[in-house]
Amino acid sequence: MTDSNTHISEAESKVMEALWRTYPLSAEDITGSVGEEQNWRTGTVKTLLNRLLSKGAISAEKQGKKYLYSPVLARDEYLSTEGESVLNRLFGGSVSSLVSHFSKHEKLDQKDIAELKKLIGELDDD
Repeated sequence: MTDSNTHISEAESKVMEALWRTYPLSAEDITGSVGEEQNWRTGTVKTLLNRLLSKGAISAEKQGKKYLYSPVLARDEYLSTEGESVLNRLFGGSVSSLVSHFSKHEKLDQKDIAELKKLIGELDDD
């Protein structure tokens, strides 16, 4: 992506998810993949695709009368950027504050706790 600070909206992220699952896709393919659950028509999807193109998050290749779209922005890069943004914006960059918030609001189940303990153990080993 040309600008790592470019924000991908929630609606745009639905289109990106479709493209990360499989690509290249046409606007009609994407409408079929996410349009029904989002109540979007092809025109809405094309608007979102144009926004993503202008942000450099996707590319388009003309094939016959239609365009096929592919992701340029990797899903891992997006998750990392969005995760850091949420962490910084809402928790002052503190991972422990984030985990504390979720534990106080009972959003962590035993599986989550076990996974966190495993991650901490791996970090201690490093």
